[in-house]
Amino acid sequence: MQALVYTFIALAAAGVAGTAYFALTFTPAEALLAAIVFGCVCIVLLERTLRQRAEDRLERAIQDLSRLLATDAQAGAVLGQRINALADIDADGRLEGVEADISVLGTVIRQVAEAVADIEERVAKPQPAGRDRMIEAPASPPPYVVREPEPVISVNAVRQALAENRLIYHIQPIVTLPQRRSHGFDLVPRLMLDNGDLADRADFMPRKGGEDVQRHIEGIALVEAVTLGRRARTAGQPVNLYMPLSRATLGDSVSSEQLIASIEANRAIASGLTFVISEADWQGLTTGERAIADALAKKGAGYSISNVKSLRIDIAEIAAQGVRSLRIDAARFIDEPEVFTDFHVSDIANYIARFGVTLLGTGIANERQIVELIENGITLVQGPHIAAPGPIRPDLMVEQPRQVAQLRRAEF
Repeated sequence: MQALVYTFIALAAAGVAGTAYFALTFTPAEALLAAIVFGCVCIVLLERTLRQRAEDRLERAIQDLSRLLATDAQAGAVLGQRINALADIDADGRLEGVEADISVLGTVIRQVAEAVADIEERVAKPQPAGRDRMIEAPASPPPYVVREPEPVISVNAVRQALAENRLIYHIQPIVTLPQRRSHGFDLVPRLMLDNGDLADRADFMPRKGGEDVQRHIEGIALVEAVTLGRRARTAGQPVNLYMPLSRATLGDSVSSEQLIASIEANRAIASGLTFVISEADWQGLTTGERAIADALAKKGAGYSISNVKSLRIDIAEIAAQGVRSLRIDAARFIDEPEVFTDFHVSDIANYIARFGVTLLGTGIANERQIVELIENGITLVQGPHIAAPGPIRPDLMVEQPRQVAQLRRAEF
């Protein structure tokens, strides 16, 4: 195409030369020069036009390339966000949860299959004449009732002993299996009698009434726990401490305010403080008492529910409320697990642990129970076979100033 244009330019230049020679009476040299000048001008204009077209095409190509690069950069940014999102996903935790769900589902399916097979066997057996052939459903296990003995020391005697500052706290260790390393300590109240003997909690803690006595005892426990916790943290050895709590304290406005203020003032050790509350008290909390319990949990404290009769509860709900452990009677759990749960014994601990809640076996009396609990995945235990309650070592105690001693006498 370009050659054809140059041909036309040459012909036009020849025409200009002929016109100049014949019509304008130019000399042959002048006519030839006019043709050369005309041809050069035409070639320059043609080249300029071609260059402009080439530059326009190049600019459009550069713009298209820029758009492609911008699109690629956007796609790269989206890909980077997706990679970061995948990196933030806790795949191991989710896989563990899925594995636990699959294990639980397999256990349930196995139990259903066993129940169906049992029913089929019963249906296949001939029924005696004169009896109804309907298969009776197995009766549900009776509820597990923890009956605590009535105290042998009257409430007035306990008040007198508290006024004389004869209440002391011993500690009972909680250990982890199978290493049996110390996990924490229960603060166990004991009352010093006139003859120098020590009365256990069951002998003097009031069951009905005596809320002021309970508040006083639980207030002293809080002071002891804070003292030990701060001393252990200062020594560089943080410790988990479990102290008693009841509705008598949560339901009293003054005591609950002092309780919240104490936890707020000791937030540095709040994560190591756990309140032990009975299942009956926990389930019977009113709206106001529940609000106090939630406020304590938000400040870092936790709860351990004692005397648990059944594990057929919403574990996710109580975990959100700050519950860290559920205390079950080890002997009853080993001998009659169906009283506590419908899950297989080896699966219930792993299922509860998914929500950050731990099963704690109490009342360990022999080595066989420890072996059974290890096989069932229960790692926290406590009982006389592990260690009985005993006095706190002097190196863990700090000398209490006068204001702390006065606080111990104050009623919470």
